[in-house]
Formats: sequence, structure tokens, C-alpha cells
Amino acid sequence: MPKVSIIITTHSRPRLLPRAVESARRSGREAEIVVVDDASTDETREVCRTLSGVRYVRLERNRGVAGARNVGILASAGEFLNFFDDDDERQPDSLDAQAERLESEPRAALVYGQALVIEGLGAEAERVYPSDCPQGDVFWELLGQNFIPGGSVLFRRSCLMRVGLLDESVPGLDDWDLWVRLAERFPVVAWERPVYRWRRSSPGSGQGSSSGARMVRMAVRQFRERWVRLGRAAAAPRSARRAAWHAFSDGMARHLIWETVRAQAEGRTLQAAENMLTGLRLLPSATLRVPFDRRRARAVLTRLREVPPTRH
Repeated sequence: MPKVSIIITTHSRPRLLPRAVESARRSGREAEIVVVDDASTDETREVCRTLSGVRYVRLERNRGVAGARNVGILASAGEFLNFFDDDDERQPDSLDAQAERLESEPRAALVYGQALVIEGLGAEAERVYPSDCPQGDVFWELLGQNFIPGGSVLFRRSCLMRVGLLDESVPGLDDWDLWVRLAERFPVVAWERPVYRWRRSSPGSGQGSSSGARMVRMAVRQFRERWVRLGRAAAAPRSARRAAWHAFSDGMARHLIWETVRAQAEGRTLQAAENMLTGLRLLPSATLRVPFDRRRARAVLTRLREVPPTRH
């Protein structure tokens, strides 16, 4: 039985897939690699047949990333699991190192690392994310902000079975939702090193996570209807829930302002306007407050300098 299973989801991007598989091989010496083809309509099936040592699972109906990951979980055999996108690259030996770390912390549900961020089609950014890596009991911190890069996580199947599979009704937030549910019950371990290259979607990429307004609307609904109703949050004093909402609102407002600037830089004025209107409607106080906070304004400006110019 493999100790680690790497689940790579893909949809109609056969040119990227071999590189992702090769980086997965380098990251774990004896890891099981499961490729879930989410109903691709091109030559992805043929490309997968040329990849040795890979378990290939094809879906005939597109289920989105969360659905494909759930299929991969059920098709895999490892006790430790990692999600991987077909445009990401894992660092050599990174999963082996994280597996050793997780084995040394038997109470922990997951170990996460840092990501080297690539903005759109630009060069690799000089920063890593996150710069600070909280660990231990991080439940309340995760309610405020998702600081865990999805592809950096190695988590226990046994803990996943306690909280349930990914929620397919919140595409793009499915990993954050899972980390929140795991962190409510179990400690989290941080491996404070870059473990993979993460290519962020741009406002014009058409990916689900590229719409800032849509993502924030889903996140607000998930926070109000699910996360604060989890056992620990529901039993906590109202002041704790208010503090969590304040941190969450500030984080979502910063995200919307950042995505507004990115969309405007790409000439997507309607998308930029939708982002700001969403913030003013759902998070009015935070959306008006964040631009006047000097520290946060500097953070946005720093991020802006890292974005490569758009080529038309």
C-alpha cells in the first residue's frame, strides 16, 4: 500500500499534464499518482496512456475540480493525500519531507508548506506565500483568511473521513472549506519551506477562481451558513464570532480591492466594477475601511509591483 497518493485533476490541458506528473514523481519517491481526467474533450486520454506508472481515471461528465478530487480520493489508496493541479510544479522530495513531518505529529490532520507564486503568465514572483505560517490550533485564524496554499498540503485520509469529502457546491473554495473543517477538530503543522510553484489565475483566464466577486459571494455565504455553525464556533462566545467576522471581512475586502486593480489593469472595467459593488454590498464597512489603512495599502501596492505588464 502506498503511503502517499498524489491526486492530479486535469481538463483539456494535455500539454501541461506531463510536466505536472513528472514533478509529482520527483516530489515523492514511492508515491501513487492518480490522474483524474474531468471529461476532457481533446487528446488528454491519449496523452495519459503514454504516462507510465500513473493510475488514470476518466469522468464522462464534467464535475469540476472538487468533484474530480473526490473521485481521486476514492480511487487512491494512500493514507496521506495531496491535491495537485495540472499547471503546478512540485519541488523535488517535498512530499517525502512533508510525509516524515506528518508522521512525527500523529495528532495533526495536515502539514502545509509555502508556495512560489507565479502571477498569470509572468515570471515567478520573488515572494513566497504565506510569509508567516501559523500552526497548531489555527481554526479561528482560518476562519479569517485562507493562508494555506492548496497544492502545498499533505493530509491524512483518516482525518478526512471524520469530516467528509470536499464540498462540490463551493467550487474554488472547496479546499479552504476542507481546511476549516479539519482545523476545527485537529492540529495543523506548517513546513516553512516552498514546496511547489503555484500559477495564480488572472482576471481574464476564465477559471472559476478568476472572478473575485463570485468567490467572495460564495465565501460570505459559506462563512455565515456553515463555518460559524460548526461546533466550536457555535459554542464560542459571540465576541469570538464577531472577531472572526471582522477578520474575514477585512480579508475579503482586501481581496476584492486587489482583484479590482488587476481587472482594471487588464482593461476589464465591468469585472472591476462588479468586484467593488460586491464589496460595498456585502462588506460595506471593511471595503470602505481597508483603503485608508496605511499598512494594508502598502501591501496592495507591493503586490501591484509584482504583477507583470499585460501583453495585448
